[in-house]
This record gives sequence, C-alpha cells and structure tokens, in this order.
Amino acid sequence: MIRSMTGFGTASADAQGCRFSVEVKSVNNRFFKATIRVPEELSTLETELESAIVKRLNRGSVMLVVRFVPGGNVAAAEVNPDAARSALTALLAALPLELRERATVDLGSLLLVPGVLRTDGVEQIVELARPVLLKLVDDACTRVLDMRAREGASIARELGRFGEVIRVALLAVSARAPYATNAYQDRLRARMNSLLAEVGATAAETDLLREVAVFAERSDIAEEVVRLTGHLAQFARVITASDAEPAGRTLDFLSQEMLREANTIASKSQDIEIAHRVVEMKTAIDRIKEQAANAE
Repeated sequence: MIRSMTGFGTASADAQGCRFSVEVKSVNNRFFKATIRVPEELSTLETELESAIVKRLNRGSVMLVVRFVPGGNVAAAEVNPDAARSALTALLAALPLELRERATVDLGSLLLVPGVLRTDGVEQIVELARPVLLKLVDDACTRVLDMRAREGASIARELGRFGEVIRVALLAVSARAPYATNAYQDRLRARMNSLLAEVGATAAETDLLREVAVFAERSDIAEEVVRLTGHLAQFARVITASDAEPAGRTLDFLSQEMLREANTIASKSQDIEIAHRVVEMKTAIDRIKEQAANAE
C-alpha cells in the first residue's frame, strides 16, 4: 500500500483536572527518526512514547510534541529559587567583569537548567500521564496515517501514470528492434557497395550477413526487455497492493533496476527511434524515483 511520509495528527484529553495534548507530524526521511518534546516533569516517559510511535509509523522524520496543563490535586511545576540563583551566579561568574553589567538573561532558557524547575509529586503526575499519553499518541498516529493514506493514493495514481508511459515506450522499443537490425543491414550493404564500386567489385553476401549477425548479437536487447517487463509487473503489484506493508524502499529499488535496464538498451541500440523511446522511459523512471522518495 502506498502511503505518503507527510502527515499530521493531534489528540487531547482531560484527566483528574489536568489537560493533556499531543501533536504528531511527519515529513520525508530515508529512514525513521523521532524527535520527542515533552515537559520536564514528563521526561521519563520519552522512551515509552517513542516506542509507541515506532509501532505505528515506519519511516520518516517524526516529531512528537506533548503539552501538559496541571490541575485538580496534581501539583504543578514550580521554580526552585535556590537552584535558579545558583545557576545565574555561576553564569555571571563565568563572564568577564566588563560584560557582567551588560549581560541579559533569557528566563525561558534558565528554566531549562536541570533542577531549576521542580515538581512536587512527580511520580503522581507520571503515573497519571502514562496511560493517557500513550492513548493520545496512538490516536494522533491514526490521524497521521489517515493523512498519509490519502496523500499516498494520489502518489499511487501518479506512479501508475508513469508506469504506463514506460510500458508503452517499451512495447515500441520491442516492436522496433527487428526493424533496427534490418535498417542496419540496408545501410551496411549500401555503404559496402558504394566503397567497392570504386574498385569495380561487389560485396559478398556472406560477408554482409556475417557483419549483420555480429551487429544483431551485439545489439540484442531481448533480455533487457524481458527484465524490464518483469520489473514493470512487480511495480504494478506494489502500487496496487492493499496490504499495510511500506512500499517506498521497494519502489526505490525497482526504479534503480528499471533505469539500469533502460541504460543498457540505450547503450546497445544505435536506432534513433529506440533512443527516443528510451529517453521517454528514463524521464518517467526519474519521476518514479522522485515520488518514491515521498512514499513510506
């Protein structure tokens, strides 16, 4: 099944007077990469939250943002004045005397210093938040996957169109190949007769046939046509599959293999019409590679 790697989903819930919300967004990445942002009092849940994401999303750069508003009987985070003063004093002491009077402090950054922000009843908050956040992450990931699926359907249609371009061009190449050999034979006969006419001789048919046979062997593209046809058949199965398996890496591999066969056909053939068809195929394959980079 084709799914995009771009998606966005949110979910929120109230529990014991506290407000929890999560936001999950994903963008393209060749591999899976998760970035987790949670309030300090919930930092011990980062690993569990990342594991929950890994179970749902297979590829892409994923960012999870957790927001928490305490309430009810749950203690909120408070500033530890002793730790804040200690951190500020240490910071100022590290500056030269001439800079201390002009120095400014970003209070938001100061709160990130370990120990400055303290919470009474951290364990209580974590135990309350764990099941709530895991459920919210799962719900948000479902929304992300829904968006990915919708965009994936659009990608699949584009991929199908490019695959059809390659199929039509390959049929034209396959049909043209025998005529290319015959055209080479006619050109070779005309050239040999022209050269030998200057000395009053004619080309021996056996010599001509030998040269044509060598050319036909060297320019035979039947094997490449068969392999490329097989790649196209597998490509069609991938983009129309209904299972939940990610298809991005498979599409990337298939596009590389199709390009390999197209390049070999181009190098073997000296026919201008086949060359034009190969250009059409390579252009479509490049577009497939671009779309495959967007697929999960």
